[in-house]
Amino acid sequence: MELADGTGPPGTERPSAGATFGVEEEFHLVDPATYRLTRSPALAAAVLREESGPHLHAEITTTQLESATGICCSLEELRAELVTTRAEAAGAAARAGVRILASSTHPFDSWQQQDITPAPRYEAMVTRWAGLAQQQDIVGCHVHVGVPDLGVAVAIMDRARPYLAVLLAMTGSSPFHDGVDTGHESYRTMWWSRWPTTGPPEYLGDAERFSAVVDGMVASGVIADASHLYWDLRPSSHLPTLEFRLADVCTEVDDVVLHAALARSLVRVLAGRAEREEPCPRPRAELLRAARWRAARFGLGGELFDPLRCELVPARVAVRRLLTELRDDLTEHDEWTVVVDLVEGLFERGTSASRQRETWVRSGNWREVAARIVREGTALENS
Repeated sequence: MELADGTGPPGTERPSAGATFGVEEEFHLVDPATYRLTRSPALAAAVLREESGPHLHAEITTTQLESATGICCSLEELRAELVTTRAEAAGAAARAGVRILASSTHPFDSWQQQDITPAPRYEAMVTRWAGLAQQQDIVGCHVHVGVPDLGVAVAIMDRARPYLAVLLAMTGSSPFHDGVDTGHESYRTMWWSRWPTTGPPEYLGDAERFSAVVDGMVASGVIADASHLYWDLRPSSHLPTLEFRLADVCTEVDDVVLHAALARSLVRVLAGRAEREEPCPRPRAELLRAARWRAARFGLGGELFDPLRCELVPARVAVRRLLTELRDDLTEHDEWTVVVDLVEGLFERGTSASRQRETWVRSGNWREVAARIVREGTALENS
């Protein structure tokens, strides 16, 4: 991700929260014929040497690849960037004899089919976290929203916590793990929850408290620095952004655009509430975890838990409630019609997880499940 530093030339105003955004996507690498998870140390090495494309980055294993858009200011620009970065990733993979699979878990292979990328950062992660790092066979989608001030980022993060489960429910793409139907729409969320630094953040209150928490976690040895803070939402450690890290990889580009649009609108709305010093809701951490679990378990196909009202709500009702809260902001930025169309499209075709499960029930063939993910994730001509 290469977002601007937010400072600008002398005498210019800093960008407002939500003025810019961008997306990082992680992909699995698979054999083009069998769709088995496939190691590609040559591709990992080429990416580390910055020889495979300007938007590509290595990941923790040689069966994974990351792409990152540049700075975007509009939904149209983000879509164009995503098409470019996915095409770049697919092209680099093809030259290495593999293909990219855009879902958060591989349907039937496991971590035993992967190797750690030989780079100091990833080797240090294995030293620190042992089996947790070695078994990292999941990938995700991260949205960076420009927030140039750390204090504002923390204020938005505190206010965003009750909304994270709804965003997660709209992105599920990991129903299978190790060749088993887990019964979840986002089993990635459950697998990721084993780590000691994941999940919804606690209420912090201000930048000083955030920094103190990071210092304490570094002192404990659980992280080396803030870049290893894997909360569902965090201030980036190296960019002036608030980073949404909760989503599964969205197989369809439309769903990536939708997720990023909602995340950015939420940042703009909550920044306004923080500036007006409106009260910040503080739901219990246990309730936020319960909401997160229901979103991962049922996605859009069941009921979600509202941690503020403490009630179960049909998932589509929860999504429409979120849209209602964001409507004025989306309308002001001329994004309302686009976002509503994207939501209706998602409701009509279902999440990637639901489509994967539909293919498995119909065919009983793991290869067909994986082939459909690859086909949908790289169908970029009309995106």
